[in-house]
Amino acid sequence: MFSAFAMNDIIFLVAGLLVAGAATGILAGVFGVGGGLVIVPVLYELFRTIGVSEEVRMPLAIGSSLAIIIPTSIRSFRAHLSKDAVDMDLLKAWAIPVVLGVIAGTLVARIAPPMLFKALFIGIATFTCARLLFARDNWVLKGDMPTGLPLQIYGAVIGLLSSLMGIGGGQLCNLYMMLYRRPIHQAVATSSGLGVLISIPGALGYIYAGWPKMDVLPPFSLGYISLLGVALFIPTSMLTVKIGVNLAHRLPKRQLELGFGLFLLAVILRFLWSLAA
Repeated sequence: MFSAFAMNDIIFLVAGLLVAGAATGILAGVFGVGGGLVIVPVLYELFRTIGVSEEVRMPLAIGSSLAIIIPTSIRSFRAHLSKDAVDMDLLKAWAIPVVLGVIAGTLVARIAPPMLFKALFIGIATFTCARLLFARDNWVLKGDMPTGLPLQIYGAVIGLLSSLMGIGGGQLCNLYMMLYRRPIHQAVATSSGLGVLISIPGALGYIYAGWPKMDVLPPFSLGYISLLGVALFIPTSMLTVKIGVNLAHRLPKRQLELGFGLFLLAVILRFLWSLAA
C-alpha cells in the first residue's frame, strides 16, 4: 500500500507530525494533558490522507497517542512537581484503580468500533467545555472530595475512558478536581501525573489489542502503535512542553479556563463533523 505513495504524501505526513508534536508539548504543559486531545484527531486525519484502512485508523491513532504522551507526561509531571503543585495523596490513591481501568479499556478497544471512541469523547468533552466557558465557579459539588471506594471507582473510570479516547486523563481529572473546588493550577499539575499512570500501560495494551491486525496495519506499526508517529512526535513535544508549563503558571485562572474550554470546543466540533461525514 505505501509503495504507491507520492513523495508529496510522505512530506505532508512528516511535516504534519512535526507541527502537531510541537503543539502537543505546549498543550501538555498548559492544560496538564498528555496531548491526546490534539494527537488523536491529527493522527486520524493524517492516516486517512495516506490511505490507512478505516477498520484500524481510529485505534491506531489512539494507541499511537498513548505511546507519544509517555515522555511528554513524564516531563510535564516533573516540571509541575518542581513547583510543588501536584496533589500526591490523590495521585497515590488513584494509582492502582487507574491502571486497572486502563487495562480494561485496552481489552474493549480490541473489539470496539471507531464510532465508540468518538462518541465517548464528544459526550465527556461537551460537559467539560460548557462548564469552563459558561459556568465559571458555580458548577461545584457540596462537601469534600470523597475518599475510599468512591474515589477509587472514579479513578478506574478515568483509566477506562482515557484509554478509549487516547488521552492522558487530564480532561477527566481536571473536571473532577474543579467540581470539588480545587484550584485549576493544582488540577492541571495533578493531571500531568495521571498521564504517566495511563499512558504506559495504555500503550502496552494497544500493542496487544492490535497484534491480530498486523496484516492490515501500515508499515512501521507495532500493534496499534505507529512507530513513525512516535518517532516524529516525541522530539518536538519534549522541546515545547516546558513552554506550556511556564504559561500555565503565569496565566490567571479565568484565562486558563477559557483557553481550555475553547480548545475543547474546537476538537468537539471536529469530531462531530467526522461523524456526520
